[in-house]
Amino acid sequence: MKIEQIYTGCLAQGAYYIESKGEVAIIDPLRETQPYLDKAKQANAKIKYIFETHFHADFVSGHITLSKQTGAPIIYGPNANPTFDAIIATDGQEFKLGDITLVAIHTPGHTMESTTYLLKDATGKDHAIFSGDTLFLGDVGRPDLAQKAASMTQEQLAETLYDSLRNKIMPLADDVIVYPAHGAGSACGKNLSKETVGTIGGQKQNNYALRADMTKAEFVKEVTDGLLPPPQYFPLNVKMNKEGYEDIDTVIKRGSHALTPKEFEIAANETGAIVLDVRHQDEFAAGHIPRSIFIGLDGGFAPWVGALIGDVAQPILLITPEGREEETITRLSRVGFDRTIGYLKGGFDAWKKAAMEYDTVTSIPATEFKTILEEKEVPVYDVRKEGEYTSEHIENAHHTPLSSLNDYLDTYPSDANFYVHCAGGYRSMIATSILKSRGIHNIVDIAGGFKAIKEAQIPVTNYVCPTTLK
Repeated sequence: MKIEQIYTGCLAQGAYYIESKGEVAIIDPLRETQPYLDKAKQANAKIKYIFETHFHADFVSGHITLSKQTGAPIIYGPNANPTFDAIIATDGQEFKLGDITLVAIHTPGHTMESTTYLLKDATGKDHAIFSGDTLFLGDVGRPDLAQKAASMTQEQLAETLYDSLRNKIMPLADDVIVYPAHGAGSACGKNLSKETVGTIGGQKQNNYALRADMTKAEFVKEVTDGLLPPPQYFPLNVKMNKEGYEDIDTVIKRGSHALTPKEFEIAANETGAIVLDVRHQDEFAAGHIPRSIFIGLDGGFAPWVGALIGDVAQPILLITPEGREEETITRLSRVGFDRTIGYLKGGFDAWKKAAMEYDTVTSIPATEFKTILEEKEVPVYDVRKEGEYTSEHIENAHHTPLSSLNDYLDTYPSDANFYVHCAGGYRSMIATSILKSRGIHNIVDIAGGFKAIKEAQIPVTNYVCPTTLK
């Protein structure tokens, strides 16, 4: 028996390759399916099943493409109603894979079709669960994503999740391994661990939601407390996972259209495409196409695209580091953004060489910002998450989190420079690019973010441990 977790850091997502006696099951595959095909071919094995734990909201799964390529059936749990052919398993239904068995355990609550797959080894012993978004390490799935589809409140879904955990998951032996669908960084939960593999026993000890003496009312309150609104692209990804999508090869071919600077400019004007610059933030600051949006590849790229651009039907034109065009198109497609229509041939250097207009960002080191603060009080805007800001921030700083930046557009001063920072410089450059695209140009970015601010010994509020903020 072989179990391999295929973890994608940008999405904080775990897919699983399970092999026994020449037969393979894939759980929650990513949209680019070639890695699974290659692994099976290398092992001289056949992909027999494709299991889905639920209709994912935060990424587009590869289930449909992989099923076409292999002939393997797609398996969902009870209550699933996809528009394509699939096996809708009953609670407790068994699926043989070589000399092991996978059992569908219906665990509704995150969504009503959510299903955990229990793996029994060759002796029939419970070995591991693939818990999807029902159980994470340190957390459980948020119960507000299926409200409209399920015609249930988030409180009712939380009650359902409580019963699923208590009746289906917690009775399992402490040594049963837990393989979740996500780790820290996913918007599918609030307090996910950085670890990506654990045990039932470990979660009973360390996961607040599995506390032995927890009442249902307490569970509902704690699980629903502090939930931020889900990113706007989530229901669009659910729709694609439920109803189907184009093969990724088609998406890549359409997006891999090299455009000269003039062609690029014409395409942007004629299509209404967003110009998305995915280079490093320092390169963007040094020069970029006016009104382009920065979301760097080497950060939380796909989730921020989903959260800030939102509409998966939005046409996109790309400025990428040389040689990373296909990677960018692929990573956009993972979260359903399939309308990439081309990229700037030769990158931003070609734009400059063509003597096209470009813009820059004023970015200063934290040491220089400290000198400015010592001379006068200036407006400072912190775009980190609420927990980051509450635990520690520059004295008198305004909090304008990146995820809801548009809600604060009328709060920025128009008659003087204001200063923006995040934790390390990535998110503040995203925020700066959005503000500049809205016509706000009196922005100064603090390079290096809060880390550099503390190193420069700029006064900040007393530290409050995030765990005490609940």
